[in-house]
Amino acid sequence: MKVLVTGATGFTGGWLARHLVRSGDAVRALVRPTSGAAADALRVAGIETVTGDLCAAASLAKACVGVEVVYHIAASYRTAGQSASDYREVNTEGTRRLVEASEAAGVRRVVHCSTGGVHGHIEDPPATEDAPLAPGDVYQDTKLEGEQVARAAGESGRIEVVVARPIGIYGPGDTRFLKLFRLASGRVMIGAGKAFYHLTFIEDLVEGFRLCGTVPEAAGRTYLLAGPRYTTLRELVALIAAELGTRPPRLRIPVWPIWLAGALCELVCVPLRVEPPLYRRRVEFFTKSRAFDASRARRELGFAPQVDLEEGLHRTAVWYREQGLL
Repeated sequence: MKVLVTGATGFTGGWLARHLVRSGDAVRALVRPTSGAAADALRVAGIETVTGDLCAAASLAKACVGVEVVYHIAASYRTAGQSASDYREVNTEGTRRLVEASEAAGVRRVVHCSTGGVHGHIEDPPATEDAPLAPGDVYQDTKLEGEQVARAAGESGRIEVVVARPIGIYGPGDTRFLKLFRLASGRVMIGAGKAFYHLTFIEDLVEGFRLCGTVPEAAGRTYLLAGPRYTTLRELVALIAAELGTRPPRLRIPVWPIWLAGALCELVCVPLRVEPPLYRRRVEFFTKSRAFDASRARRELGFAPQVDLEEGLHRTAVWYREQGLL
């Protein structure tokens, strides 16, 4: 198929675009004018690039011409000093513009990438797609709004829409979980480590996206795309420490003073548009459970993650070492 991937210069979108090429699709990537070397790397991988932006409707119309399936991965992620209106301009209104451009161009299906974070803290794990929605910040709020925009278009009957909620994306090329790897080789753990966390290896995730785009019965459905199992944070840190050949942290410190320090950092840094060294949401990582049941995706899509947690952590650690990050 001829497909369009937004966000292809990022971690998840880049992996997806290359995976689709290997699967035999003709892949076009929407890239911003400032993408530079990242766009060059896509072209080297056999991916067509078209310059555009989710905030520019005319560029989206051009990008969608001749496309059968759109994989919408691009989003405005958490950045210091960014206003709520900035998030909505991309994550909500950008999704609206893209879906409208897709409809006008005769695109058959849009796969919209949301986030499992729209469920918030999981009180009764594991959560399914029907669990309560409780987004915890403006990023998650606007991702949910983007879902609603896309789903409404699908319900109109003019275009097929599939919503995917990925969980805990990690793997070679991503540095978001580097702090957790460094924590596992340190001496201090924040909190008791009893909260659940669920990781999904990037190779498994992008195959899940491909299935969302190709399985006929997926139209109109929402899917959690999650790895084979979840653990407590204490267990996860122990697994990482074993991979690194270190001892898990023995000293445990309460969450509340670290949370307060994060609040103070945000208070000082965010108005200055300086990246805070510590966020409250990063501290909440140690207290909010994330544990999901992906049986709907297994049953309806044939989604079957192949990389178990230990193997995924190993591959990620190898990449971190190769990059000199550990």
